[in-house]
Amino acid sequence: MPIGRTVFAQLMDLIPRRAFERCVARYPSQRRLRTFTCYDHLLCLAFAQLTYRESLRDIETCLRALQPKLYHAGFRGRVSRSTLADANEARDWRIYGDFAQTLISRARALYATEPFAVDLAQTAYAFDATTIDLCLALFPWARFRRAKAAVKLHTLLDLRGPIPTVVAITDGKAADVTLLDALAFEPGAFYILDRGYTDFGRLYAITEALAYFVIRGKRGLAYVRRASRPVDKSTGLRSDQTIVLCGPQTATLYPVPLRRITYVDPATQKRFVFLTNNFALPALQIAQLYKCRWQVELFFKWIKQHLRIKAFFGTSVNAVKTQVWTAISVYVLVAILKKEFRLEHSLYALLQILSVTLFERVPIHQALARLASQNDGECSDNQLPLFDL
Repeated sequence: MPIGRTVFAQLMDLIPRRAFERCVARYPSQRRLRTFTCYDHLLCLAFAQLTYRESLRDIETCLRALQPKLYHAGFRGRVSRSTLADANEARDWRIYGDFAQTLISRARALYATEPFAVDLAQTAYAFDATTIDLCLALFPWARFRRAKAAVKLHTLLDLRGPIPTVVAITDGKAADVTLLDALAFEPGAFYILDRGYTDFGRLYAITEALAYFVIRGKRGLAYVRRASRPVDKSTGLRSDQTIVLCGPQTATLYPVPLRRITYVDPATQKRFVFLTNNFALPALQIAQLYKCRWQVELFFKWIKQHLRIKAFFGTSVNAVKTQVWTAISVYVLVAILKKEFRLEHSLYALLQILSVTLFERVPIHQALARLASQNDGECSDNQLPLFDL
């Protein structure tokens, strides 16, 4: 890339501009904006994510201090708090949601051959949700409990990467299990679920879609054992059974056999029971697959620590969803940067170096190469190690 352009401009070059304009064109009310376009809005919110800004005043102050460099960084509209506030209220959040899906498709293609903790040819996904707490006085539309507001972030995570493939934002009262209805199950893929998603009618829908699930079993499940297979107890396995459900409702909701695996973690001595509709994989591999579900928990913790999705720049539904989708876009964009430049550093380290070099006029690979000469790559003990991708 040419010397003289800012790191921020070079990073934004990774954005497929035509794809973004197509996302804008899907929503006619957004097409004819001239003074502060949707792309200007995206750049401002991306800047806020990358430099850890906490408010609209922060964004305005910092960008005005960098005014001579903004044009060459891609900004065309004048940045002010009122303009940003109006954009957060009026610009359709679906523009940024659709655009994030474009980046996700690109990232998944780049990470398709990434090594996986389990020797598995099929795609494996983990599905879960996290709650983002809000102030009830400022976000009355998101009432969760009597004195509390919240929204939920539901994520289907491709464990090769890991890259979020499906993201849904709902109010805090939404039941997690109902979001399974919104998923289009991929034949042959594995869906790893916590026991909170135990709904045998919905699990049977996964089976009918020719996909597989691995879920932690609940206590008190009524079943009849049909067959047992030998297991190596030195690995932590205790049983590998074929069962059929015999409860008054479950037998109707899931009328075909299931596989029930009991496993004791050698490190913690904690006992787990897994249910799956896959009878081909070794039992130990099923247990290892479920262990990979923890990556979605780490993903939630990571984005809450390192991206701005806990303090919001607006209080409307549209503003909240716009900011969350922009945060996900920035996360995926940095993951794309890491892969395309073949960087060995963690996403955490890349975000840190970008935050202090965004408006330096050096080639981006040179700015990031500074990490190679330092002992940076090791995350401290209180950092999440998952993203040493």
